[in-house]
Amino acid sequence: MQNNQAIPFNKENFKQIFSKEFAWVIIVSIPGAFIADYFNVPLAWFLGPMLVTSIVSLGGVKTKMPRLVLSTVLIFLGLYIGNYIDRNLFSQIHQWVWTSLIMLAYIVVSVLLVSKYLQKFSGYGKKTSIFSAAPGALGPLLILAEDEKSDLSQVATAHLIRLIIIITVFPFIVNSFYDTDNVKIVETITENQNIFHLLILIALSIVLIVVFDKLKIPAALLAGTLVASGFLQISEIASYKLPPNIIDYCLLILGSSVGCRFADKTFKEIAKNTVHSFVATLFLVFLGLVAAFVAGLVIDKNFFTLLLSYCPGGIYEVAVIAIFFDLDPEFVSFHHIIRLLMILFVVPVILKFIYRNKKPA
Repeated sequence: MQNNQAIPFNKENFKQIFSKEFAWVIIVSIPGAFIADYFNVPLAWFLGPMLVTSIVSLGGVKTKMPRLVLSTVLIFLGLYIGNYIDRNLFSQIHQWVWTSLIMLAYIVVSVLLVSKYLQKFSGYGKKTSIFSAAPGALGPLLILAEDEKSDLSQVATAHLIRLIIIITVFPFIVNSFYDTDNVKIVETITENQNIFHLLILIALSIVLIVVFDKLKIPAALLAGTLVASGFLQISEIASYKLPPNIIDYCLLILGSSVGCRFADKTFKEIAKNTVHSFVATLFLVFLGLVAAFVAGLVIDKNFFTLLLSYCPGGIYEVAVIAIFFDLDPEFVSFHHIIRLLMILFVVPVILKFIYRNKKPA
């Protein structure tokens, strides 16, 4: 279907841009960003719009984030992260094999442990608890969960509550314990840049996004732009440094899009799942801490970079946190793409293992 495309060029998505639902998103998000910024909230242009839009959506206001708007923002985010890719990056990649294996162990232990908790204490069914326990990959997991006749509402709510907790709390933790005084998004814009280079970057990104989307590669929007940026910059065919203030607009749209996911939820439904989702999130964060500590033994990386790489949050949301605090966005993004691929492999294998002795009805 058209609406499932990574870049949905169709009449319905163009109409959504001018809809009342999207107008409400913009109306509440901009003040939310300025208020959060006024109170010096870390990642203000993300957290402000996200929290305000979440509350408004749960309150019954109809909100919608057009896929075309979100896709456009994610392409620019990918291009911005692509600025960090250079030849020096490849000197580290052989070490990423070990951190990826640690990621695999983290996913398996997380799914087995957290699903047991959800099954025993929250009353979730076996399959529903497994899909709810996976540390990320909500979109693909909902497709798998639907095929397995699991409770989609419980799976979605568990992941959304976890996402809100992670991306709300993590910036404050980094802000408190990490030396953010020395962290700055580069504010100098290269003079006399060639706009033609930007067009080449965008064109190749779109081509690769479409190809990756056809190949069912997770996070095609981010993966496509990162590969395009990396190839064009390392080969010195084209490079373009996007101005830092573009990140604020990306953050506003991305934060609002998280809030819009609560459009079909109610406060009662969220409250019912909050306690168990909070405990499940604590389990996943603790396991992420262990994974980050172990990874620190095999690779020389900032601990917060490693922690963010094993953080059970959404790939795009985590990427903007990495950009904001200058925590190796390309390293973090790579590991979250790997995590998505591993989850899509691990969860079906675990399901088969659990039901191996059971005959289908």
